[in-house]
Formats: sequence, structure tokens, C-alpha cells
Amino acid sequence: MKRWDQRPFEIRNLFNPAFCGLILFRALYSYEEEDARGMPYSLSLLVLPLCLHKDSREVIANNPRSYLLKTTEKNPQVMVGFADRVTNMLPYAFEGFGLLMERGCIAIAPDGCIQTVPDKVRKTVKGTDETVSCQKVARIVGKEFARIADRVTVYTTFGIRP
Repeated sequence: MKRWDQRPFEIRNLFNPAFCGLILFRALYSYEEEDARGMPYSLSLLVLPLCLHKDSREVIANNPRSYLLKTTEKNPQVMVGFADRVTNMLPYAFEGFGLLMERGCIAIAPDGCIQTVPDKVRKTVKGTDETVSCQKVARIVGKEFARIADRVTVYTTFGIRP
């Protein structure tokens, strides 16, 4: 990972740790609405590749009432290159988590799940159309991950070995 000042301007803007942390927080928070224990760490690493990738985000946003597994089955293009996107997004997810931890926005439960800390992040979703879209899809993804409630199923659906 390059130092912050040595990264291209576009990378600094799109993969800003604060923005990535916000996307992760939105997914974690909506996961907790379904399962108060918190999101397993391994699932949280799939959030950014789904929410920041425009094609994936649009597919999920256009099917908010459909189950994620069914949406993925009907739109296999979401899975194309997904494993590589997850690998490429890991450093940005780590930076986002680091910022959330440093600011006291998340906590790690004894079982290793990630939980949000109340009243640390605004509940209102604001920003440009694209950033709002990313946040809304993060909410959908978090809720769907909680409904599926099985990491192996999620990883298998997206073509990743758990």
C-alpha cells in the first residue's frame, strides 16, 4: 500500500478511508437490525466490492426487495471478477476499519463479530447521488447478509472459497 500522498488523486477520493468506513458502518448497522450479535468479520470484507463497484451496486439497487441470492442468480455478471475485486479492496477495507476503530465507531464482540457503537455516526444519508447510492446499497447488503445468516452460503454464491 502506497503512502497517502503518493496515491493517485482518483484513488484518494474514491477509496478515502472515511468514505469506505462509512460504507462499512452502514452495512454493519443494517446487519445488526436483523442480528444484534454483529457482522462476522469475513462477511464485512465483501461489502466494499459490492457497494463501490458500479455494476454490482446498480444490480442490487434495482432489486432492493429481492433476496440477494436470487438477485445474484439472475444477474451472474455481479460475480465476474468478484474474487479479484475483494482482494484488491482489502487494503481499503482495512483502512476504513482502522478509522472506525480509532474513532470508537465500532467494537469487536467476544466472538469476533463487528458491532457498531450507538450515536457515533449520523443516521441520515447525505452526499452526492453516487455516495448516497453506495450507502443505500450497503444497507441492503448488510440486511441481506444477516438474513442469509451463513457465511459459507454467501461466499459460495459469489464464487469465493470460504
